[in-house]
Amino acid sequence: MAKWTAFPHAGEYTFDAASLKKDWARLHQGDCEPLPKDAAVLQAWVLFHNGEFQKAAEAGLKAGGAGMSVANKATCIYANYLETKEKTKLELFTEVAARAEAQQADDASNPNAYYWQAYALGRYGQGISVAKALAQGLGTKVKTALERAIKLQPKHADAHVALGAFHAEVIDKVGALIGGMTYGAKKDTGMTLFREALKLNPESAIAMVEYANGMVMLEGDKKMKEATGLYEQAAASTPRDATERLDVEMAKAELED
Repeated sequence: MAKWTAFPHAGEYTFDAASLKKDWARLHQGDCEPLPKDAAVLQAWVLFHNGEFQKAAEAGLKAGGAGMSVANKATCIYANYLETKEKTKLELFTEVAARAEAQQADDASNPNAYYWQAYALGRYGQGISVAKALAQGLGTKVKTALERAIKLQPKHADAHVALGAFHAEVIDKVGALIGGMTYGAKKDTGMTLFREALKLNPESAIAMVEYANGMVMLEGDKKMKEATGLYEQAAASTPRDATERLDVEMAKAELED
């Protein structure tokens, strides 16, 4: 594995097994990942929350089983926020999608096996262009996997966010008529999913950002003021771990543009 770009705020988050257990419910309010029973998997999550994404991915893969979720999350977060080479980013998302699909075969009742497959395919699709991704049939795969994740875990806020983003992006790219007929994308469904995500995880900066983006895609400039308010709220959030820090920094950067 080539050396990954380091988390830019290294050393600012210093969880250990004990402090992570204490904060687990809050930190995993978005993905509903259960607290690991295996010490090696818990240690991989410690690395993840501290921003040691490459070490977390490697430790998760080495642990196997329940370690796949931390390996997939660490890889996705790294690829999305920190990897600068587009080719490498797409390769990482492809790896996660394949691993998550294999994980589904081993553990069909694990919502995050479906969620990380969908996340990876969705980000891959954004990388190659949403139109190309839809033409390759990736849209249907993403939608099916997210709906499955929500069915298995109705409180999965992050899956609600991602499915809301799916509806918004499809309608934005192909229009409401084709989006609805061909891909089952609906404006009202998208907005409801975003609102539900924020009910489930009200402090989530990424949910605020994605809701703001989706709102503008689905409703246009008339929602710009409301969307900006969500961005401002996200930028003012206090991050509790490395990933939340990356979300908040992204919101700040968007406001500055």
